[in-house]
Amino acid sequence: MRQRNIPHVQQSGFTLIELLVVLAIIGLLAGLVGPQVMKHLGESKTKAARLQIEELSSAIDMYRLDVGRYPGPDEGLQALIEQPASARVWNGPYLRKKKVPLDPWNNPYHYVAPGQHGKFDLFSLGADNAEAGEGEDQDILGWE
Repeated sequence: MRQRNIPHVQQSGFTLIELLVVLAIIGLLAGLVGPQVMKHLGESKTKAARLQIEELSSAIDMYRLDVGRYPGPDEGLQALIEQPASARVWNGPYLRKKKVPLDPWNNPYHYVAPGQHGKFDLFSLGADNAEAGEGEDQDILGWE
């Protein structure tokens, strides 16, 4: 009998070792880069909260110019978008959107009038929504 010469087809692909090396490199990069990305994400939320506090403070000042006083503690920041019954001259809404924004961690901003640091105090308690803290948990204060 005659044997047929079957050409040997060479398969191409990655070996298990090559795949494990690539996965190990990706794991190392993720371990080094991941914390830096999370750090910058936290910093950007803090910066966004500072900007929102400045915007809200400007709206509160505009409210005062029109009404003659700052929103009271019972009116709060809602007075910037809905006319309080006690406000005779109100040219609002004083915010672009028709709702009071939440801080970047989805907590309401804290408004105190009269304030201990000025005519009003406006602040966010950070990611943990508790006083003090570091990093993302730090308080963002409108009077600093």
